[in-house]
Amino acid sequence: MGSVWTTTVLLVPCVIVLTAGFFYLYSFIMGLLSATSVRNKVVVVTDALSGLGKECAGVFHRGGARLILCGKSWEELEELADDLANASDPTLMFPSKLVLLDFGDMDSMPDVISEILECYGCLDVVIFNSSMKIKAPAQSVSLEMDKLLMDNNYFGPATLAKGLLPSMISRRTGHLLLVNSIQGKIAVPFRTSYAASKHAVQAFFDCLRAEVEEFGISVSTINHTFISRSASSDSEASKSIWSLLYTKKPLGVSPDEAATEIVKTLSSKRKEVLIAPSLPKVALFTRCFFPDALFAVMAAGVKSAAAAENM
Repeated sequence: MGSVWTTTVLLVPCVIVLTAGFFYLYSFIMGLLSATSVRNKVVVVTDALSGLGKECAGVFHRGGARLILCGKSWEELEELADDLANASDPTLMFPSKLVLLDFGDMDSMPDVISEILECYGCLDVVIFNSSMKIKAPAQSVSLEMDKLLMDNNYFGPATLAKGLLPSMISRRTGHLLLVNSIQGKIAVPFRTSYAASKHAVQAFFDCLRAEVEEFGISVSTINHTFISRSASSDSEASKSIWSLLYTKKPLGVSPDEAATEIVKTLSSKRKEVLIAPSLPKVALFTRCFFPDALFAVMAAGVKSAAAAENM
């Protein structure tokens, strides 16, 4: 009995160390594969001027991608392209192509689609990371704001995807990746128009996934709680339980974390990724199986916020 106990005591740490070593080696190898997954590929970033967009541009540029950077400001795009060029060897990396893109101007979309396709004549990856946010009571949001939100968060990405798809279908390859809020799956108070637009674009890409699979085209969605401006946030978190579902801290995702997940998803071709801690995941589960309980929590959160404002 004593020898068995001694053997067990000696084996358990060895098994733990070997298991940890295996997972470390696996992660290291996957990291190397992910880093080269975009080499020589044409990658479009729809909002290269956001924190996440700049992080993705840097990661893809270092990975040897042929970048098409989109944004609303030509001057800022040029500055970003110069920064990327200055940080790398121009003989080894591709210079970035720049395209002005504003989903708020839907009339410009045909020209934008043509310009993107003319950059390299084809494309392999499109990162849909553009977004417009608003927080307000439903009755205070105008119809014009509703339309602007839908243009930026749904009609724009959907129109761009449909315009670029024929090129991918003809080559029978491509990857469309939507970076979407978790509010594309669950709605919270005072985000009526925003959540509606995020639900719409989530449904579009979920439907599109099945439609284009036969052409060898992958469609992935990454849902996050919140992308912070930097790796850490100093903003004060609210103390209420419900507020943890939508406050910036502590449940936000840094741009570098989100960019890392995007690269991994492009490499693994996962169809759906959720970047969220336990509480939002529990909320999603509750929404599916115990909706009345979640609705009660929502209502209690609104009443608690109103009471706090009146104090």
